Amino acid sequence: AKKWINIRKSYGNFYKVPRNQTKLTIMLEKLGMNYDGRPHSGLDDSKNIARIAIRMLQDGCELRVNERMHAGQLMTVSSSAPLEGAPVPQMPRYRN
Repeated sequence: AKKWINIRKSYGNFYKVPRNQTKLTIMLEKLGMNYDGRPHSGLDDSKNIARIAIRMLQDGCELRVNERMHAGQLMTVSSSAPLEGAPVPQMPRYRN
């Protein structure tokens, strides 16, 4: 992966909370959710992060790529950069 969404950074920026309030368990707690599964299990952590992302989208957040690797260095991507990704899905057209 050369670019990704750092959910902790997105969460902190969207909800205006300091970095020390963006640990997985704290983010879930502040959103009124319990941790599902075993802590530090890659699969369970991923599922909980997805739950946070879904809630952020429901709350109006536009999740964007905010970090990338360039020449082996971690780079922050500007929030004013254009949105990346696939085009918005369209409703299928049916023939009559």
